[in-house]
Amino acid sequence: MATTTAPASTLDPDNARDPPADHGRPGWRGWTQRAWWPWVTRGIAAAFFAVVAWLIFRQARTVDWPAVLQALRALPPNALAIAGALALCSHLAYGTFDWVGRYCTGHRLPLPTTLGMAMTSYAFTLNLGSLIGGVGVRYRLYARRGVDAGTIGQVVGTSVLTNWVGYLVLAAALPWLWQPPALAGWSAPAWQWQAGGAALGCVAMAYVALCAVRGGRALTVRGHAFPLPRWPVALWQVVISTGNWMLMGAALWTVLQGQAPYPAALATVLLGAVAGLVLRIPAGLGVLEAMGVALLTTPTLGQDKVLAALLAYRALYYFGPLVLAALAFGVAELRLRRADDAASPVTSRV
Repeated sequence: MATTTAPASTLDPDNARDPPADHGRPGWRGWTQRAWWPWVTRGIAAAFFAVVAWLIFRQARTVDWPAVLQALRALPPNALAIAGALALCSHLAYGTFDWVGRYCTGHRLPLPTTLGMAMTSYAFTLNLGSLIGGVGVRYRLYARRGVDAGTIGQVVGTSVLTNWVGYLVLAAALPWLWQPPALAGWSAPAWQWQAGGAALGCVAMAYVALCAVRGGRALTVRGHAFPLPRWPVALWQVVISTGNWMLMGAALWTVLQGQAPYPAALATVLLGAVAGLVLRIPAGLGVLEAMGVALLTTPTLGQDKVLAALLAYRALYYFGPLVLAALAFGVAELRLRRADDAASPVTSRV
């Protein structure tokens, strides 16, 4: 009968060798663990900031501000009214993003209430940043109505995902419809823009495919569960988010009175959103204007008219909704406090 001899390392603990050291994940997955990775990301962000800051500075020096004011006064009221209506439709479309979060988390707040809270937080997000609007205001509004913190976090995450999945679709389609002019003396061949856009579009398609494969089951990553909708809802996320971004571009294109191609106006909105996100400038002040002047100015469309249209667009899409959202937030707080006072027990005076 044959016998099997155990390895020496298992028989004698003194001869056991330590397991090989873990030198990190191989390939690109280990890059984020390297000491130089934070410096690379900071360098990229700094370079992007320098380019945009230089664009803002260069444009501000050459702007004929009296001509801009004159062009702003010359904007026709009907164009402003149509742009304002498109801006309202865009805010309504964004408000429905929280309906996806309601579907995924199962909270039972009414649909109109959810819509109003999402629109209120969106206006604060646009003007004061995602930390105040997307998280702070939304958390306050939901928590005051009895929704727990974990559910609120899932609603916020679902809304953010819905917003950017449509962005990726448009980033994939736009290079096939329009090519940007040289920015700061730099340009790229059309095929590079198209290849980069196709890669971004594949991310959106992968999300819908993941929802189809999971069939509504949550995705667990490192012990954290991320709720996923079924594929029809995921497809609706793509459609409504894409429509929202297109409405934003349409509002700007309307204020421009059709003097610039619609894809150029849409590209201004898309690039301005990313630039403002990277630079962390409240409301993207100056960033959207610099992008717009660089992308939209032509020999037939002067920068004074472009800046006037951008300022009108900012007033209609950013500042106006912020005033309404602040009023809505104040009214909601007042009503909730009155409800709390009415529900609290009456204490008798001695």
